[in-house]
Parts: sequence; structure tokens; C-alpha cells
Amino acid sequence: MDDYLIEPFDDFIKLFERIGVPYALIGGIAVGAHGIPRPTHDLDFTISIERTRLPELFSAARELGYSVSDDYASGWVDSVAGMPLVRVRQWVIGKAIDIDLFLVESRFQESVIARRMKLDVEGRPAWVATPEDLILLKVVAGRPRDIGDIWDIVLGQGKLDDEYMRKWAVELNVLPLLEKTLAEARA
Repeated sequence: MDDYLIEPFDDFIKLFERIGVPYALIGGIAVGAHGIPRPTHDLDFTISIERTRLPELFSAARELGYSVSDDYASGWVDSVAGMPLVRVRQWVIGKAIDIDLFLVESRFQESVIARRMKLDVEGRPAWVATPEDLILLKVVAGRPRDIGDIWDIVLGQGKLDDEYMRKWAVELNVLPLLEKTLAEARA
């Protein structure tokens, strides 16, 4: 993890724990926890919080020096790959560090939170999505970088719960891409 991500990583883990928000680390840092570390310039979490509590979360983030756009503060929620998202930002030496917060509002995301694992992430304990859930999230996103991340997770993990992944891939409508990507990664 790059040095400039350490403070926001620590800040948000502590913030989630302080206000009682279950979370799971997803994204590039989670890939490194399960596979091969790669550079990343943001933090990604999935969080279990009611939308009515978002003002509380934003207020706590602002107290720590993070900014929240007026759009998010007014109640707007973005969507990425069909998953609701809000974003908090920190500026460091003229560079924006995004903290993407995916809201748990589906059965699959509830499963991600239920199955999360407490891992050591570069010397820091954190809840992280399981390798299988991270692979599914990456398949849903489907960008070339995500497919590369899946290969890294498969290489780093070896045995995975394919039955679990196939079950959710059917529900998420991504089974062909999951099977193709796993077959290529294991070849």
C-alpha cells in the first residue's frame, strides 16, 4: 500500500468501527491481501449502512478532514456495475484520494459482509472480502484490470469455492464470464 493511502485506510477502519458500520475491504488492496499486490490509488469498501445514516458517516469523515461532494451530501447515490456507491475524498499535495463506499443493498453484498475475513493487511487488521467474493465483484465490474486481478487471486489462492462462485454468478448474470476467466487463469 502506498504511503499516502495508509492514513485514509486507518481513518476509515477506525471510523467504521466507531460508528458501528460493518465493512469489507474490496478493490486493489484486497487483491493484494489475497493474491499479488498491485499499485492502486484509491480505497474501496463495501459497507452495511442504511442510507438514512449516510449524513452521520459524512459528518464523521468531514471531522477527519475528508471532503464530501454536495451531490452526495444532498442524498444522491451513484451506481457502478449496478452497485450503489458514495465517495469521500482527501486531497494530498494536489492529488485526490478517493474512498469509494459501496452500499450493501443486495443479497450478494449481504453475503460479502457475512463471509468477510479478518486479515492482516500490511500490518493492519482489517475485514476483507473473501477471495471468492472479490472475484465475483471483479467479474461484475469486468474491466481488463479486474480480469487481471482475478488471475492474481487465483494464482495466490489455489483452491477456491467454485460452487459458491457459480451460484452467485448465475444470480448476478455473469456465469459465462466467470467460467471463461477462471479457465484462463487456471490454464
